[in-house]
Amino acid sequence: MSLPNIITLARLLSVPVTVWLILDGRLSAAFAMFVAAGISDAVDGWIAKRWEQRTELGALLDPIADKTLLVAIFVTLGIAGHIPAWLVILAVFRDLLIVGGYILLRLNAPGEFKAKPLLISKANTGFQIALVAIVLARLGLGLDFGWLVTSLVYVTGATTVLSGAAYLARFGRALAGMEAPQ
Repeated sequence: MSLPNIITLARLLSVPVTVWLILDGRLSAAFAMFVAAGISDAVDGWIAKRWEQRTELGALLDPIADKTLLVAIFVTLGIAGHIPAWLVILAVFRDLLIVGGYILLRLNAPGEFKAKPLLISKANTGFQIALVAIVLARLGLGLDFGWLVTSLVYVTGATTVLSGAAYLARFGRALAGMEAPQ
């Protein structure tokens, strides 16, 4: 197994630890684990590209590790009351919608399917990451971000809805044969 895949696997294995830290009230440690996971994501990608260690396993494992970490922390912070429940439900529903649409396309759309993320989806993920980082920093390090958390909640909510709608439209067009699946 390549070094980037080992780093990615370690990030995946950090998910239950991070969830436990949040639920146990050890929020500064949870913040540190989240930051370390973010750094590991950058490092494994850099190593894979720099030393030509890209693998099919890594291409599958990396987004799974990223999404598992983000969704698990998002849900855990929601359960703990640190992120609004409506936003957690919206974000998880959007992710399930994307996975379901992907599966439908794989099973029903003619031609090769390439899973390219939409720009609005990348923006949404960025806002989710920023929200989680700021909430964990506020809780774990006692930093006061004032209006920033509230603003990020609403921006994340808006980009979640826009991203979900964009994927629905994309999947609908592809299933109707109006455009090639991308």
